[in-house]
Amino acid sequence: MSEKKTSAAMCEKPVDAIVTGVQSRGLWADAWRRFRKDRLATVGLVVILFLVAVAIATLIIDWATHNAIYDQYVIKQNLSMKLAGPSLEHIFGCDEYGRDILFRLIWGTRYSLFIGIVSILFALICGGVLGAVAGFYSGWIDNLIMRVMDIFLSIPSMVMAIAIVSALGTGTFNLLLSISVPQIPRLARIVRASVMSVKDREFVEAARAVGAGDALIIFKYVIPNCLAPIIVQASLNVGTAILNIAGLSFLGIGVEAPAPEWGSILNAARTYMRDAWHISIIPGLVIMLTVLSLNLVGDGLRDALDPKLKN
Repeated sequence: MSEKKTSAAMCEKPVDAIVTGVQSRGLWADAWRRFRKDRLATVGLVVILFLVAVAIATLIIDWATHNAIYDQYVIKQNLSMKLAGPSLEHIFGCDEYGRDILFRLIWGTRYSLFIGIVSILFALICGGVLGAVAGFYSGWIDNLIMRVMDIFLSIPSMVMAIAIVSALGTGTFNLLLSISVPQIPRLARIVRASVMSVKDREFVEAARAVGAGDALIIFKYVIPNCLAPIIVQASLNVGTAILNIAGLSFLGIGVEAPAPEWGSILNAARTYMRDAWHISIIPGLVIMLTVLSLNLVGDGLRDALDPKLKN
């Protein structure tokens, strides 16, 4: 009898190990495994991580040098090098004030990425809460919130951004607000649809049966199971936000000069496009590469997190 128990225990251990191994590779581990198989998405992620590292490095350099490099190479004018073309000394050439374009693009990374990411995070928090409440309660609360969101959706995002900046004035905070507000209704609708698809699942009913409150159910059980489509949409919206930032700066109502934001660099370069191609083409390519990388990452996340594509 003891031999049978021993053999049964020996057989159970490998099964438990297999089950534990399968469980340890959850949704996110499996999604990361499939994401890495998408070469374009991986390249896009590498580019974005590189840009984030560059933005952080500029902050550290400014702190360590007390803005000495920023003042010397990014802000300081050198009219003797006005519109100088690319060379070994200035790889991307110089702008209309003789400032090195490479340094301005490097330091401008933190403006575009910071404003783009923070504005989408703000829109995600606001839209996520509104969408979760609308989808979870339904009824008149859902109708009220969604009708307000429909009003915002009826206004083009760039028109709304221009109106907000024009009303509140230029500045980093106002620019963040103008970029994030038009994204709130779009994210709210996505969160609402995701919440409505999981709010009647068994684990939600179990949490309600043991006495969990609505707030606990929404933030602990419902929203974590809706993160996949939200993350995908947020990653795609960051690229849209960067384009909108560049567009507002191009119109002269974005980041104030002499801050080296990519859109403001393009805005200053449009007068000299025929005389010096490099001051407009190179910043435009940088914006295009960044937005393309974000879109590739978003597409890769969509494919990796889609349960229909697991096989």
